[in-house]
This record gives sequence, C-alpha cells and structure tokens, in this order.
Amino acid sequence: MSGTQGSESRPGERLYGVKVELGGTRWALVDERGEAVVEANELLSALQARGLADNTLRAYAFDLAVLYRWLAAAGKSVRDLDHAGLLDFIREQRRRGARPRTINRRLTTCRLLYRFLTDEDVPRGRGTSLPALYYRGRGRDRYLGLHQLPRQQRLKLRVQVPRTLVEPLRREQVGLMFESLRRYRDLGLVQLMLLCGLRSAEVLGLTLFDVSLEEGQVLVRGKGGKERMLPLPETLAETLRAYLRLERPRGCGHEQLFVVLQGGHRGRPMTRAGLRKLFRHRRRKPAMGNANAHRFRHTFGTDMARAGVRLAVLQKMMGHNDAATTLQYINLSMADVAAEFRRAMTEIERRYEER
Repeated sequence: MSGTQGSESRPGERLYGVKVELGGTRWALVDERGEAVVEANELLSALQARGLADNTLRAYAFDLAVLYRWLAAAGKSVRDLDHAGLLDFIREQRRRGARPRTINRRLTTCRLLYRFLTDEDVPRGRGTSLPALYYRGRGRDRYLGLHQLPRQQRLKLRVQVPRTLVEPLRREQVGLMFESLRRYRDLGLVQLMLLCGLRSAEVLGLTLFDVSLEEGQVLVRGKGGKERMLPLPETLAETLRAYLRLERPRGCGHEQLFVVLQGGHRGRPMTRAGLRKLFRHRRRKPAMGNANAHRFRHTFGTDMARAGVRLAVLQKMMGHNDAATTLQYINLSMADVAAEFRRAMTEIERRYEER
C-alpha cells in the first residue's frame, strides 16, 4: 500500500488507506487488511469516468480515507450520516488540526458520497447549525459591477473560513532563494512559479513538448485539464536551455521536463515529495520564513498587479475560473499599505506646514 494518509490511531479504530492501481492511473480505497472499500471505489471510478484530473481524484481518495476512518471509530456507516453527525465530524477534524478549507472540502466529499449511494441529500435532522440567510441586495456582482440572475441556493453545512492576507515574498527572500540554487533544473522550477505563476503540480506536469524555446512560450495544463499558453521570459528560456543541454540525462525514456538528477532514481520524473524537499531545505534559514512554492506563485500575481496588469488578463495568466480568486492574489500587502500611508502623510504634513 502506498500514499496512506497519516494520523494517529486509537484502539479499535479500523484504518483506511489509499493505493494506486492500473499503473498509477487509478486511486482506490483499501482497509488495513488490503481489502477494497467497494462503495468508495465505485464513486472514484465514476469520477474517473467523468474525466476528472488525477490530482482531483487523489484529493477525493484521501478525503474518503479520512471519512471512513472517522466512521469506523464512531461505529457508523455512510448511510447513517446526517447533519448532526457531520457536526461531530467537524469537531473531530478540528481536534486533529485540519484547516477550515480542508474541512469544507471533506464535507463536500461526504455529501457527494451520500448522494452517490442514496440519490438523496444528507438529511438535516435536529441539532444542526446552518449558515444564516442574509440580504445580498439586487444581486450586483461586487467585483465587476454586473447584475446576475437570481439563483436558488440551498444552504449547506460549512465551516467559517477566516480571511487571511498572504504576504508576497520580499525581494531579499527571492534573492536568497536564487543564491541557494545550484542546479539549472531547480532554478527553472522556481522561475516558472515566480515569473509565470505556475502551480507546483503544473510545473511537475510539464513535458518536453509543452515548452517552445524558439517561440518563447509554454503550454500549461491547469486544474480540470484546462490549458493556457504563457510567454516565456528570456531569462527563464536561457535557464531551461542550460538545463536541457547540461543536466537532463539523455535517454530518459519519457517526456516529463523535470527529472531526478542523481541517485538510484536518476532520470525518473520529479515527484511532489522532491519538490517539497527543495523548498523545505531552504526554509530552514530564518530569513526565508514561509517561502513555499505557492508563495512564489502568489508573488507573481502581486507583481503583475503592481505593474498594472488588468484583472481579466491576470485571471487568464493564473488559470482562475473566478475573478474573485484572482483578487485574493492581488490584495494589497502590508508593505503596499505602509508605502501608500507614508506617501499620503508626506502630502498631508506639507499641507499643514504651509499654513
């Protein structure tokens, strides 16, 4: 078994894990004895038939493992679920330290599995706390100023997600990262996130045929299999040329762009674990802070916004379906607020000094 989700077990708790079948193209749920969980795997098979991306199927599989682990500990089955039971599930997830967004995604998986098995929604029952209705006005989109058609909304049990401001990386942090890189491969990985805004999965998914160094562009396959074409900065193009000429082993036998460069796995496609290790090793320096892969992508969005790139263009570059998601990447950082405050105070002080 591989890829099992780690968490502490309790006496009498039946563990569930996830394994890969059919050459890594299918995720399946198994218990601690290696026996398949039929109903969960039927759902995963149906989702795969719909053409969902492998990363999406993986997320569903691990969420199902968490759900079945909790059901086994509580002595329940999927068909016993109601909203009061989901509240207990939320409490358990909070106790284990799961983040609000993660809990909400797992609640969605719970509802999807219940409907798949019963063709009904999870019953509400007593003792349920749902989000309260509130007046939204005439339905004007608050970002684009457009009126939307009214949509029937069914309230769902969710966890309140706090609004947090993700700070982009400082110039010194980016400089320290670049100074620490010793391979063209690693430099290319980071530049694709910082200069093109790619997600880590998008970087690892690039093939040799996706990058056109002559035309200066790269084909990116994002979430849901959606494709977008991005220009390649000349600095990044030079890095990739050096990587392909000097570092990438000949005759790898596959088309993945980024591969392992040393050890027994030399020439094999680079994995998520390898990419995480690249960043985790460098975050040990106090000055680097939380310089993970996603913050390089966030820094790209912030830099583009500061340079005056229009919202619609930035949304296309980052591969977002919703403009609201793009706005989260271009929120003013505290450094921006401080700079504007100082500029305004200089003008205000000058005005009163003239009196």
